[in-house]
Amino acid sequence: MRIGLYPGTFDPITLGHIDIIRRASPMVDRLVIGVAINRDKGPLFPLEERVAMIEAECAKLSAQTGTEIVVHPFENLLIDCARDVGAQVIVRGLRAVADFEYEFQMVGMNRQLDNSIETVFLMAEAEHQAIASKLVKEIARLGGDVSKFVTPLVNGALRARFDKG
Repeated sequence: MRIGLYPGTFDPITLGHIDIIRRASPMVDRLVIGVAINRDKGPLFPLEERVAMIEAECAKLSAQTGTEIVVHPFENLLIDCARDVGAQVIVRGLRAVADFEYEFQMVGMNRQLDNSIETVFLMAEAEHQAIASKLVKEIARLGGDVSKFVTPLVNGALRARFDKG
């Protein structure tokens, strides 16, 4: 069985993330969405809420693609998470050159830790290249419309979080 791991904090999951999940799904039999706990980043949404949003969105994708998609929170090294879930490949999305520089370093370190696990990069579709969870949260916090960047479920969660009324 070909197992892929797509890691991130997904705080919150965006249309860019969903596009990468949709496009990575046919490459594997099971796609594990690794939700990083990463307390240092101070996520807006607690882990349980991020997992629930991802599971809701991925249920639709799994039905469309026929690929098993599971959500797996993790707090250890990415390479250890990949081993834990039996992944042969780590999937990463790239938006810009700055993403590549960081990811290039990560791949080098991960290859030193376990050279049997490959990393595959998927370029963001043009309409998703500007989407970043950090920016989506900032726009929502300031009362802006983020419906172009997230699903209705996530938009509702953001509006509920920042509702000043």
